[in-house]
Amino acid sequence: MSDTTIRLDTITAADIAATRARLPAAFGAPLRSRALRWTVGLLALSYLLYLHWLFDFDRVFTNLPRVWVIVRLMVDWSQFAEWDHAELLRSMAETVAMAYLGTTLAALVAVPLGFLGARNVIPSRVFRFLTRRIFDGCRGLDQLIWALVFVRAVGLGPIAGVLAIFVADLGVLAKMFAEAIETTERKQLDGVQATGASRIAALRYAVLPQVLPVMISQTLYQIESNSREATILGLVGAGGIGLRLSERIQINAWDQVAYIIVLIMITVALIDSLSKALRIRLIRGA
Repeated sequence: MSDTTIRLDTITAADIAATRARLPAAFGAPLRSRALRWTVGLLALSYLLYLHWLFDFDRVFTNLPRVWVIVRLMVDWSQFAEWDHAELLRSMAETVAMAYLGTTLAALVAVPLGFLGARNVIPSRVFRFLTRRIFDGCRGLDQLIWALVFVRAVGLGPIAGVLAIFVADLGVLAKMFAEAIETTERKQLDGVQATGASRIAALRYAVLPQVLPVMISQTLYQIESNSREATILGLVGAGGIGLRLSERIQINAWDQVAYIIVLIMITVALIDSLSKALRIRLIRGA
């Protein structure tokens, strides 16, 4: 093997000049790229200034006194004892149950669909392509759109919210489950199959234990997220605390609106803490 080490003290001015002539872009300032960056930056700045010019600041400052009136009404809880707390708490529990039920059903259905969409389980590209497009179709629409569809189909109430969460989360969880299955170790699958086990038994005892903690962690995170999303679904008639919030806003009961917002924040914080604790214990293998 020849020694290819180059000593810096042997490089002459002629060598540098020859290299500069052969590779002019490696020397000096990249004028074209710098000019392109400046042009893009100026265009972006001009567009932002144009948007600010279109924004109606007069309308904001004109309606600002109304905002302060609403804020004052929201902090006035002098009639707190007269509010229907049982109805609000029941609606809050309905929202949590809606998020839990919809996400749990979606996770149960997403497990077999995740196997059908995994490359290392289904070798057929056409079948996997069609399966993945089903996932995209479910998660391509927001839960709010699905809620509007199911409210029209099954009527007002939490059933529409459960179905909306189920369909939207089915696409999300199935896609994540399929990607998790594709990252599993092949050796365990080959070892189980070497014992004479069937293909389904091999997937059950070799692949599923590897991805089960990931599946549970992702499902817990979705329950945590849907506990917030389910509140919005109630605004379109899907039941829960969101429906009560919409009713109070329509009758300008801003004190109860503030109470419902605080109730939602406390509930979401508790669910977040519980979900985080469960996910940490799951990751640590406790």
